[in-house]
Amino acid sequence: MSNGFGLFRWAPLLLVALVALPGHALDGVTFRLPGAPPDLAATLRAASLTETARREGRADAQEVFAAAQADYGRLLGALYAAGHYSGTISIRVDGREAANIAPLNAPTTIRQIEIEVRPGPPFRFGRAEAAPLATGTALPEGFATGAPALSGTIRAAAEAAVDGWRDAGHAKARVGDQSLTADHPRAVLDARLALAPGPQARFGRLTFTGHARMREARLLKIAGLTPGAVYSPAELRKAADRLRRTGVFRSVALTEAEALGPGATLDITANVVEMPWRRLGFGAELTSTEGGTLSAFWLHRNLRGGGERFRIELEATHIGLNDGGIDWTLGVELERPATFTPDTTARLTFDLGRDQMRQARIDTLAVGFGLRHIFNERLTGRADIAYSVSRVSDTTGRRSFRSLSLPVGLTWDRRDTALDTRRGFWIDAEAMPFVGFGATGSGLRGTLDARGFYPVGERVVLAARLQGGIITGSDLTDTPRNYLFWSGGGGTVRGQPFRSLGVNIGRMITGGTQFIGGSVEVRGKVTDSIGVVGFFDYGRITDSRFSAAPASNWHAGAGVGVRYATPVGPIRLDIAAPAGGRKGGGVQFYLGIGQAF
Repeated sequence: MSNGFGLFRWAPLLLVALVALPGHALDGVTFRLPGAPPDLAATLRAASLTETARREGRADAQEVFAAAQADYGRLLGALYAAGHYSGTISIRVDGREAANIAPLNAPTTIRQIEIEVRPGPPFRFGRAEAAPLATGTALPEGFATGAPALSGTIRAAAEAAVDGWRDAGHAKARVGDQSLTADHPRAVLDARLALAPGPQARFGRLTFTGHARMREARLLKIAGLTPGAVYSPAELRKAADRLRRTGVFRSVALTEAEALGPGATLDITANVVEMPWRRLGFGAELTSTEGGTLSAFWLHRNLRGGGERFRIELEATHIGLNDGGIDWTLGVELERPATFTPDTTARLTFDLGRDQMRQARIDTLAVGFGLRHIFNERLTGRADIAYSVSRVSDTTGRRSFRSLSLPVGLTWDRRDTALDTRRGFWIDAEAMPFVGFGATGSGLRGTLDARGFYPVGERVVLAARLQGGIITGSDLTDTPRNYLFWSGGGGTVRGQPFRSLGVNIGRMITGGTQFIGGSVEVRGKVTDSIGVVGFFDYGRITDSRFSAAPASNWHAGAGVGVRYATPVGPIRLDIAAPAGGRKGGGVQFYLGIGQAF
């Protein structure tokens, strides 16, 4: 008796709890797609929010009902994108058409949703016209009589037509009128776009916001927009890129005025967000052949309010090696953007360092002035003038070298991305004439570094690198030691000890005046984050013609590696061993950030 009374007492609370529970949903979503080919059927299912709700196991009836009502527009858009303009859509929620259910009468429980889409025949363009067009405008190939009438093609044609006028200086060009007429019996769509180009505009005032520490005169110089020049979207993008390249700003956004001003001028507002003035950084790297590397730098991004970058960097290398000693360099650099032209950066450099090898120690001091010019987003040039003094202590005694050099170089970058390249190439070439003073020789030093990348499927990339260097006009013994070429180690031939290949002069080993090297890699993705690499490296050093070089002046290495993707580039671990020629001893490993090349 008492048990029955207890159940009766708690019954009202149980009833309230049951009413408060969310409506039960969703037992099933049924798709009926009569006449839809498999690719269109897959597209329609992917576009359906109701199907997404079912797949994710959502149970709130209000949310599922909202998804069902939204599916009319989403499914219609998917049909138009595929060129079907006479389709019919029915979405039934527990037997009732979702479009006929008022939002205030939305069901609290949904068990079954039936979606039926009859796509009808695919349409083709009868007429496909856009006029007037600016000279040189190229419309999409699919925007033509007889081609599939995809809605995306119409949008692409409208964008191309507007962009053509904007590229010609008509900043406020737009589609003034459009006519889309569907002939359902013939499954033909006539599309006519009428362009309203408006007047040709010219750049007006460029104003800045958010520049608390930058002088506006320098900002205008860096941006490089000329007031009164014909409007150009390309020039506007260049201006934004120039401001970003200074490294002063976290973000740069250029906004056009909504309307043209007097004389068809267009004012531009640049909204910038500055980075902190200073930055302190550290780095470390470890290989079995080159030992440990520790580095640190201090950077001021805006030394005098004009975007000047001042950097001091200290690096110690070959830490822990038994052969030789610790090498170190101290570098000081001051860069000033927009010097002479908006795309030219000037720099002053001061470098001091010591390089210790098995049989020699080289102390070097160098000062220089240089210019770097960006011709376009792919091609960069540089020219420097530098004076260097080096003192060499080796088994033959002490000797000093003094030289004035003029290195001139070009970098051509056609890679799809710099951090982890899949396709394209990168080429850097430099010619450096130098004049020696005293007993130092004069001549020309040339270098080439070419890298190519080719994808094989989605997960494999073939990568190759060719390196070369030559010194002419100066004898080996009269050439500054820091100009000579070596082979071996992570930058040339993995698996061989660092700088293990040079030229023998009696009992002394020194760098050579000619170098050629190559590397091939097969890079494969195991997962989105983990990759594996197989590689082979080759290098040759000589002081004569390559064809006359003895066999002992070449070496090779081969190995495997693992890559782990990170936002700053892949973490690299390579394990390599000698594979021919003058061999070093044992297996070597290399740990760092970024691909080997």
